[in-house]
Amino acid sequence: MFIAGIVAKVQSYLRYRETVRELSKLTDRELDDLGIVRNDIASIARHYAAA
Repeated sequence: MFIAGIVAKVQSYLRYRETVRELSKLTDRELDDLGIVRNDIASIARHYAAA
């Protein structure tokens, strides 16, 4: 059970980092088309990683 919790946390962190990386590659125009501002990237990534 303990190992499963650690694995889940690592997977969540990796999802967070990948989401930040991908969203950060987008231009401000592309982010605007999605309704996202650059300052919201970390928050959006945290929400996605927690799901």
